[in-house]
Amino acid sequence: MAVIHRTELKPTKLELLTAWLPTRPWYRGGAPELVKAGGFRLDDPEGAVGIEFMVVTDVSGPEPASYLVPLTYRGAPLDGAEHALVGTMEHGVLGRRWAYDGCHDPVLVGQLLALIGGKAEAQDQNASDTPDREVTRSCSGPVPSGLAAADDDREGTELRAPDGTVLRVRRLLHPDANASNASNGADGADGGNGADGAGPGVTGYVAGAWNLLDGTRVRGLLAVLSE
Repeated sequence: MAVIHRTELKPTKLELLTAWLPTRPWYRGGAPELVKAGGFRLDDPEGAVGIEFMVVTDVSGPEPASYLVPLTYRGAPLDGAEHALVGTMEHGVLGRRWAYDGCHDPVLVGQLLALIGGKAEAQDQNASDTPDREVTRSCSGPVPSGLAAADDDREGTELRAPDGTVLRVRRLLHPDANASNASNGADGADGGNGADGAGPGVTGYVAGAWNLLDGTRVRGLLAVLSE
């Protein structure tokens, strides 16, 4: 299990994301003003890479907007991933850390697929050795062993497998009534409409929770696997 260190980061994650988000095609705002809204972690089986799925809310516009930002933290640069670098931070315990957009990091993508397939367990964002029971998943078909490079567009991030399977990571999040019941399908398949109401052709998904500005806890789909 990953250990959560209580220490200082310079710059902070929110400071890095404030500079980075406007460079993304799926970001809908102008100059971000970010607050942390939730998220969870996954463990790297090798214990070398930190994996975090962070939800941040941008309050700069007329309506708050919540974004999912999967991040990886590494002790050295990831070869060939310069385009996915969010920035570097000085960690009070671990030293310099390179933060990447995790959708472009094979370690995060592999563990996200493992989560969908029931072979990995979501961990609390802020506590060591603590599962996050609010994160639910469902899988009603095969999970690809590998995916092509991530493609970012206005709607989010897409990764394709050679067999045509598509993993879609949602970036701009919306509360979803169907996702509120996602735990009903967490252990397997549903009927013909996809994973627990997630849509036609859907064979797997991950759903999670985050906070609105007034403290209301809401749920929504975070990632969807489809044929």
